[in-house]
Amino acid sequence: MRTIYLDYNATTPLDARVREAMQPAFDEAWGNPSSVHHVGQSARALLDDARERVAATLKCKPSEIIFTSGGSESTNLALLGMARQLRSHGRHIIASAVEHDAVLHPCEYLANNDGFEITFLPVDSVGRVSPNDVREAFRKDTILVSIMAANNELGTIQPVAEIGALCAENGVLFHTDAIQWFGKLPLVSVADFQADLVSLCAHKFHGPKGAGLLYAKSPLNPDPILHGGAHENERRAGTENLPAILGLADAIVQFVPSPAFPMAQLGEWSNLLIDSVDSIEGASFIGDRDPNGRLNNTVSFIVEDSDSIALLSGLDLVGICASSGSACSSGSVTPSHVVKALGAPDSSANALVRFSLGRETSLEEVKLVADFLPRVVAQARGTNK
Repeated sequence: MRTIYLDYNATTPLDARVREAMQPAFDEAWGNPSSVHHVGQSARALLDDARERVAATLKCKPSEIIFTSGGSESTNLALLGMARQLRSHGRHIIASAVEHDAVLHPCEYLANNDGFEITFLPVDSVGRVSPNDVREAFRKDTILVSIMAANNELGTIQPVAEIGALCAENGVLFHTDAIQWFGKLPLVSVADFQADLVSLCAHKFHGPKGAGLLYAKSPLNPDPILHGGAHENERRAGTENLPAILGLADAIVQFVPSPAFPMAQLGEWSNLLIDSVDSIEGASFIGDRDPNGRLNNTVSFIVEDSDSIALLSGLDLVGICASSGSACSSGSVTPSHVVKALGAPDSSANALVRFSLGRETSLEEVKLVADFLPRVVAQARGTNK
């Protein structure tokens, strides 16, 4: 059976050149970067070089880069680290209702355990946050705003630069989860986000799993959430995963200035999938139909009288790999909080399917999926009767 992989927002295959860039850390430079002997210092030299190359690409200071184990840790460090550090100045945080769980859960933890108040902003019919809603949510005790750059489930692009400017005017820190942006959309520098804190994850754009970073604009220094050694300038304890960091650095250098995802082409192909969805009675595309308003590789839809499990199983039986939205819940399929935030009932939120195209996707594959989809939906509906 032929496999058609349309889940690139969940993860991407490791690029061959990235794999090659990781090899020195497995071979000659396998030492601990914190060791003072020459084996350790060989590793340290590679680590320092990786940080400098990342900083040069993102146009920031090397000291503003904190290497982490991935997007979730980067986001937790931004939210928990800065909230706890600034709690004496205020305990109010603003986020949107469509954030990734890596934002929502730390916010909920702070509310339940550390006495913070969280304002979760609503979104419009395509999942976009209004900058005016952010402005109106500011309070005297607001210390942090977290709004993602591009939504992982719908692909909706948020006005983060405008929101970041609002935060700066009001003296409030701004964090953006930009994990779905990097490698997909153009970026001149990390300053384009107008954010104080930016989360990034390597495996979303052909880097290795287990590698990410948090950009923390100087002089910010988030309180660590991992305690132990004085790694990453005392901001993140734990021996650095040098092979993964080298892969992360190479992916950033390759794919941030020149995105790996051919978005113009993928946008044309995504329209074939949207047309297929539109042709199915009871199926509804969700998200922004304006190609300038969403990640053009992402097509999400819901189906009446069915659910994600039946739909994804039906797709998988014919070799099509898709997702129900976020792929970070131990393989579980739960109602989409993003769809619910659009005002849809639980039955619709439980029937989300997301196709996300990537660099290796072909037009032939997209046409096959567009052809298969009506039959898969019909079969899935039959299993739910």
